[in-house]
Amino acid sequence: MKDTTLTQFIIDKIEDMKARDVVVIDVVGKSTVTDTLVICSGNSKRHVSSIAENLIKESKLAGHPPLSVEGKDVGEWVLVDLGDCVAHVMQDETRDFFQLEKLWQ
Repeated sequence: MKDTTLTQFIIDKIEDMKARDVVVIDVVGKSTVTDTLVICSGNSKRHVSSIAENLIKESKLAGHPPLSVEGKDVGEWVLVDLGDCVAHVMQDETRDFFQLEKLWQ
C-alpha cells in the first residue's frame, strides 16, 4: 500500500472501533524507522486492545500484515508497525504521560 493509502486505511480501521483523538504525524526526516505515526486513544485496556486487534485483523485481510505488534496483552499502549506507518493505540493516561505528539512535532 502507498503511504497515504495505508494511513487512511489505519484511520478507517481504528475509527471503526470508535478510537478517539486521532492524530497523524509526518516523521519523514525525523525517523529512519517509519514515515507516519497515527496516534489514537481508547477508553480502557480492553478498548485499546480491541482497536489494535481490529487493525491487525483487517491489515492481514488486506494482504499487509503487521511487521510487529507490541503491548497488546497489556492494553495500555499497543504499537502496530505496518512499515511506512506505525499506529499507537493508547489509554489517555499513558498518552498524556508519553506525549508522543509533542515529542515528534
